[in-house]
Amino acid sequence: MSKALVVIPTYNESENIERIIHAIFSLEHSFDILVVDDNSPDGTASLVKTLSKEFPNQIYLEERKGKLGLGTAYIHGFKWALNRDYDYIFEMDADFSHNPNDLIKLFDACHMQGFDMAIGSRYKTGVNVVNWPMSRVLLSWLASKYVRLITGMDICDTTAGFICYKRAVLEKINLEKIQFVGYAFQIEMKFKTYLNKFKIIEIPVIFTDRIKGESKMSGGIISEAIFGVMSMKFKSLFTKYEI
Repeated sequence: MSKALVVIPTYNESENIERIIHAIFSLEHSFDILVVDDNSPDGTASLVKTLSKEFPNQIYLEERKGKLGLGTAYIHGFKWALNRDYDYIFEMDADFSHNPNDLIKLFDACHMQGFDMAIGSRYKTGVNVVNWPMSRVLLSWLASKYVRLITGMDICDTTAGFICYKRAVLEKINLEKIQFVGYAFQIEMKFKTYLNKFKIIEIPVIFTDRIKGESKMSGGIISEAIFGVMSMKFKSLFTKYEI
């Protein structure tokens, strides 16, 4: 078994899941893959089951009963990983917005350079986003600026979802106390890693918007991120904040 696990949450990713799995397994470093599928009606889980026969003991599938949210999918995956012998746990999308080749960079930052969290950053060296409309680029960039201002974290891409965690980070954070389920989940995990004084690095990557499948972004997700950050910061200053 590889010491590195890539957790990929899915909902209707049948157009991408086979290609992303093959791309990860073509890398020079060995990664295992856990797909957390939220009962995709397009047969995503069935494709993963078929691939697991081709790659035994490398692909794993956890099926959930419904669309329960990005954050809970990752927490499910993190708990699964912590119950097994993985030292490095990754977050990654199924739609190729995150380049599988960059997994090596994130892994090296934690394994070779001693960082506890490595973030695949769209904004560390300017704006490295492809195929997004300008309105969405501006929204995402301003959101990261806003989160950085409110929380005090020295992180340029606070909403990034392409991450490598050392096992110790996920063991330290109380996963039962994670509040958010949408994209604010990404902010909360970084904030708690930061409050626990773990070493964080941003690795510049190019984010390419999905070509196949549909985006899961919604107005509710954006609102959760905006208002959730203020609540999170307030609690950390004036109340006992569970980290």
